[in-house]
Amino acid sequence: MSKHLGHHEPFVRMAKRDTIGRGKAALIRAAAVLGALVTGALIILALGHNPVQVYKEMVLGSLGTRTVLLETIRIAIPLLITSLAISLAFKMRFWNIGAEGQILVGAMASSYFALFQYQNIPRIPLLLIMFFVAIVSGGLYGLLPAIFKAKWNTNETLFTLMLNYIALAFLQYLQNGPWKDPMQKGFPKIAMFNSAAKLPKVFNVHIGWIIALVLMVVVAVYLSKTKQGYEIAVVGESRNTAKYAGMHVGKIIMRTMFLSGALAGLVGCLQCAGADYTITDTTAGGVGFTAITVAWLSKLNPYVMLIVAFAIAVLERGANKIQTAFKIPASAAEVLVGIILFFMLGCEFFINYKLIFRGRKEEI
Repeated sequence: MSKHLGHHEPFVRMAKRDTIGRGKAALIRAAAVLGALVTGALIILALGHNPVQVYKEMVLGSLGTRTVLLETIRIAIPLLITSLAISLAFKMRFWNIGAEGQILVGAMASSYFALFQYQNIPRIPLLLIMFFVAIVSGGLYGLLPAIFKAKWNTNETLFTLMLNYIALAFLQYLQNGPWKDPMQKGFPKIAMFNSAAKLPKVFNVHIGWIIALVLMVVVAVYLSKTKQGYEIAVVGESRNTAKYAGMHVGKIIMRTMFLSGALAGLVGCLQCAGADYTITDTTAGGVGFTAITVAWLSKLNPYVMLIVAFAIAVLERGANKIQTAFKIPASAAEVLVGIILFFMLGCEFFINYKLIFRGRKEEI
């Protein structure tokens, strides 16, 4: 009987690890980096280029000079803040996939004042109002799926994802209609911001980098040291336990998603007023989705997010550089970055889980 049952044992099965030593975890991560570099090198060779030269150019193109370093920092700013926004929701296992839409809503709200009210409001109050409306509008857009989740237990993944397309469609309507720059005769484009609506710079980078660092500390303290942060963690572990402890789960979900959307909305303002000086349908630029990778790799640790966000910014900036230096197609450069991220995400699987093969005690 036991032999018969053993016949049906799968060739390989997955089991969650209880613990793993730091040395073994570091070895798995090192193997992932090496695997990513080797796989990427094969693609580069297939394109007819020297992998060593391409990798070198990626590093130099993102860190080699002060100019490119500042550009890398500009890429990392929205990525870090959006990752912090997503981490708030993910901590309570509310899968907020709608950061892209929340960024765009915040961008549209702040852009209204930048485009149509800059002559009526002094610069400092104007910038403060832009921040405020971006935060509130992004928060309200994030609150919408939270209300439905709390009241009717809707699927937040699909809900927040669909809201991305609604925000994008409305922005495209503004771009092609009410907000279209009359100076643009053919191509639909929204006008550039007046200098009064542009963010000041510190060390030649807009003040968003200071805001990002402050928010990193604030979110870390909020999640680990406050009652509300504790409630988020309990809801994430078990909503039934949270209810048994007397917590108002629906209220916690709505409050946290408002904060999550608010931070994403702030990113929209920073992108428009600090980086692009206008608003387009590419203002979010995939940041909302890339931030999910950052949050996952960081295990929702705000301080680790700083490192991961900067590393991904280096990859993105480096990919842009090799497109021009080696005439590598944009799609191929994106595949190269994607492979590196895939390996880094994959290594986390092997850190948290083990593979047990049939008839063997060994595990991987």
